[in-house]
Amino acid sequence: MMRFVAIALLLGSALTATTMVEAKVIGTMAPAAPITDARIATLPAGQRADWTAYLARSRALMAADKAALAAERGNGAYPPAPHPGKSGGSGMPMDRPAVWYGSAEARHVADNIVSFQTPAGGWGKNMDRSGALRLRGQHYVPIENLPANAREDIKTSDPSWAYVGTIDNNATTSELRFLARVQAQVPGSTGQPYRQAFLKGVHYLLEAQFPNGGWPQVYPLQGGYHDALTFNDDALALVANLLADVGARQGDYAFVPAAVAADARAADARAVAVILKTQVMVGGKRTVWGQQHDALTLAPAGARNFEPIALSSDESADLLMFLMKRPNPSPAMVDAVRDGIAWLNAHALYGVEWLRDENATGGRRLIAKDGAGPLWSRYYDIATGKPIFGDRDKTIHDDVSEISAERRNGYSWFNTGPAKAIAAYAKWPYAVRR
Repeated sequence: MMRFVAIALLLGSALTATTMVEAKVIGTMAPAAPITDARIATLPAGQRADWTAYLARSRALMAADKAALAAERGNGAYPPAPHPGKSGGSGMPMDRPAVWYGSAEARHVADNIVSFQTPAGGWGKNMDRSGALRLRGQHYVPIENLPANAREDIKTSDPSWAYVGTIDNNATTSELRFLARVQAQVPGSTGQPYRQAFLKGVHYLLEAQFPNGGWPQVYPLQGGYHDALTFNDDALALVANLLADVGARQGDYAFVPAAVAADARAADARAVAVILKTQVMVGGKRTVWGQQHDALTLAPAGARNFEPIALSSDESADLLMFLMKRPNPSPAMVDAVRDGIAWLNAHALYGVEWLRDENATGGRRLIAKDGAGPLWSRYYDIATGKPIFGDRDKTIHDDVSEISAERRNGYSWFNTGPAKAIAAYAKWPYAVRR
């Protein structure tokens, strides 16, 4: 507890000019590296064939996706891209009574999902699936209209072809779960299009899985940080949990062929293995995870200009929850959870709140408050374990008050997410009691 209070007092002292430890720029954002032939050539000989084949499949699928759309459009006019919906998508409720999923309303959503499935088998993100079905020649995904200061952050091999198949913002996994729910209420030939689209989507996820067990944010590969192994926003965990359900062949997933279920179970096992492998070691001790990790080296990687290479508290809490929900955890899983929870406990902040300061200009600040906490920084420097913060210009800071107002007010620099993992660990039957 003394360490927690000391951390809070140090951060709180930054609020007053007379006691503030001088803040500084401590680094510059390193751009995330895409998967390329040149990088694959540097891998150990035994890994190159699998990665070369993976990259070739990705390129072929993207070419096929583009060719399919071009064939639909021909030389004539075509409809505008679909209107973007809210982040995370909408129109796919999963909490209705089972009978509702056989209704005309639910089937319209399922028809929308089927219509927007890409030839490769995935879906784009941030769409209202209760909307109109896709028209011939219409793009598979909304076109992002990014503000000028954000465009540099999004690196892609083709700006007109972004997120055409992604697991970002719950995409693809949400569509697949909804299709499974609907097909269970629509037996026979009437429900066959939903089952076919579902199995095509599962095949897409299996194809998208890296040889080492992770998944990229976007597949076919888009380049930039989108090629990284993605823990951000629960992406990998959502895919692995879905594949575990597919592999079990129970309930909504009972229709899945045995061979597909076996492939799903194997993919899920590889996902768990890569989670354990990527838990960052510092000084010979397990810590937590990055928001994303390099696909080839598995080292923590950065993303957008203000998202530095770092340990990420909230994503790590979600991974620990993922591991604790697994039945019959292995000793390696138990060790990973034990050490991850210990790290989160050791890096909690007390005596501060992250809120809008009514007595100061510039918006949100870290404010000293007796009895407040626990709170966690979104990012921690891997070597020092101290909170760090990024800005649009790629600079990395040790004081959140030193970054631009636009980024300070427009990003979640602090969170309480790890509290749920710590609470779950206290009740976990496999917790190592000290």
